[in-house]
Amino acid sequence: MNKSLTHLPSGIKRGLDFLIADHWTPEQALAVFELLSDLRARVWMHYCMDLHELIREQRSPPDDSEIEDILGGF
Repeated sequence: MNKSLTHLPSGIKRGLDFLIADHWTPEQALAVFELLSDLRARVWMHYCMDLHELIREQRSPPDDSEIEDILGGF
């Protein structure tokens, strides 16, 4: 497994690497970091309630009916 993919916030552990230049100056790296931070903030501001609900749904434990579906009614 590629180490660069093992600790992504999305939880993705497989896929194609996203290559970034290894010769950026600290200023260039900071500019990209700030751009991504701003983009994340804008997406959150626009979709806050929808994202909050989706995250809650994805991280909540299954209810009894979902467990019965998985177990096949045993």
